[in-house]
Amino acid sequence: MQGRVVIVTGAAKGIGRHAAHTLVRAGARVVLADTDVERMRKTFRELQALKAEALAIPTDVRDEKDVRRMVHEVADRFGQIDALINNAGVVPHFNWGIPRWPRVRHLSKDFWDSVIQTNLGGTFLCTKYVVPFMEEQRSGNIVNLWGGGRPENHGASPYVVSKDAIRTFTRFVAEEEREWNVCVVAFSPRQAIATEDAPEEARKRLPGPESLGNALVLAAQAGMELTGNTVEHRDGKLLVVD
Repeated sequence: MQGRVVIVTGAAKGIGRHAAHTLVRAGARVVLADTDVERMRKTFRELQALKAEALAIPTDVRDEKDVRRMVHEVADRFGQIDALINNAGVVPHFNWGIPRWPRVRHLSKDFWDSVIQTNLGGTFLCTKYVVPFMEEQRSGNIVNLWGGGRPENHGASPYVVSKDAIRTFTRFVAEEEREWNVCVVAFSPRQAIATEDAPEEARKRLPGPESLGNALVLAAQAGMELTGNTVEHRDGKLLVVD
């Protein structure tokens, strides 16, 4: 990863923050993109303390102009974009013990749109705008965060629908970009993660982002033999899952 330029969305906290730290330690130049400006700057300062070459850009992944501006700012600054980690998302976090989202009959369209536009729409927009730079250099990696859910988790439908769509989106974009040597994978954390925002009870019971180890470093440099697949991290390796 030495010298490679990686954009991480939703990088202010949680899995995105962990990804940024591990990528920097692997030698990458990391771009943080998030709407939570205060916490993003805190993460940025953490990376600076590691003597990292990093950039923090306030970005709403639902906003096409915002995404286009962010991507072009990265290209202008570094002259290349080697990897994108589409991590930004709205998550129900039922395993944290917090109140459930409404069932479909009580779900507002605005809330539905917010989840779909952030999770799926953000993945689409960021992919759309980095791909031309990757095609030009005939290399690149795109990692889309994926997570499942069970029908008995009432209220989770917008999240699960968005993530199932991301998995399909991954397969289709992978085929479109194969000839340009751009590897596109969906990454599954395998289990619920308790981030720094989780209640104390959940943090005691569930693994934190650190349990992912260097998984997203591996995903950001996955070989073309994995493109189009959903992968997870086991025993220091990326494995394809059904």
